[in-house]
Amino acid sequence: MVSDVLCVTVVQGHDDWGVTFTSTEICAVKGATVEMSCDYKHPTYMYGNNLTVQETFWFIKDLVDLTTVKAYTDRVQYSCDGKRCTLRIRDLRKSDSAVYKFRFITNPPEGRYSSPTGVTLSVTDLHVYVPDINSYKKTLTCHSDCPLPAHPTYVWYKNGHDIGIATRFHSGNFQYEDGISCALGGFEDFPSDSVYPPKPPSLSASPSAEIMEGSSVNLTCRTDANPAANSTWYKRNGNPALQSLSNESQLVFSSIQSSDSGLYYCTVENTLGKRTSKDIGIDVKCEYSSECNSYISYLIFIYIVLSVKISSRSSTASLKCLAQGHDNKFCHLLFLQKTCIFIYVLHQMLHSFPLCQ
Repeated sequence: MVSDVLCVTVVQGHDDWGVTFTSTEICAVKGATVEMSCDYKHPTYMYGNNLTVQETFWFIKDLVDLTTVKAYTDRVQYSCDGKRCTLRIRDLRKSDSAVYKFRFITNPPEGRYSSPTGVTLSVTDLHVYVPDINSYKKTLTCHSDCPLPAHPTYVWYKNGHDIGIATRFHSGNFQYEDGISCALGGFEDFPSDSVYPPKPPSLSASPSAEIMEGSSVNLTCRTDANPAANSTWYKRNGNPALQSLSNESQLVFSSIQSSDSGLYYCTVENTLGKRTSKDIGIDVKCEYSSECNSYISYLIFIYIVLSVKISSRSSTASLKCLAQGHDNKFCHLLFLQKTCIFIYVLHQMLHSFPLCQ
């Protein structure tokens, strides 16, 4: 297929030198073949000599002949009929998008001319455009980034199978499992990327191990969709008028609290559909549980009561110790030893309680 957009004829040159391009802009899809042509002119005589053209070629930059450029090897062909020359490029690639200029050299070599501008070639991919309309029935458009030649035919695919629609537009009701793509007639090997609703989202938490109060926690919602899906996070609390927590794919807790414990889920939505994830549960552990705090309070109460009793009896105990013939220093150390043993026993009781681990 040769692309041939309608363009204004442009003459570039001065005096008797010039190049006229039949088209100045061409749009084509990947894989196509294009031709661009020009007519050149030059004076009949120069410095008393007849001018004859010895060499013609096309270039993009630095006056480098396209046939010597590796990226165009075996894909370009020149032809001239009189003073009309044509460049043919096959198997177009996106990288071929450029401005193509023409140069000719006469005999004598002082007679040479390069067109200051040229033919702008745009190589485009096809895209399926999905309108942002909140409707179950959609009208899709097979879209290109530049205007293709008039009246092309199209091919539409559902999950890779031709559905027999040859126009640029495709209307219908699309299911969650549908993937829709299009191609230009004659170039079925170069279809667009498929568009499809979001796949069922999956959730993950980081860290995935035990979550302690005050730590940083990220919840991530992942899906696959084209166009890309927007994510929204919610906490399930039985309230039908739920308020979203985040409109990002990640829900971030920089310093999570015990009140953040609960069930979370996300929704993912693009112009073709919406999906809701399963729940993910978050259980935030305090540094000490409430049961542990109650146990600690109980032990502290016992310690205070016993400390008062020990203090009240310290004088009597010291006198009894002295009466047994021990000196004052020994009796004082004995009292401290018994106190330390008491504190150690309380400490062991605290750390043997399972909820305080």
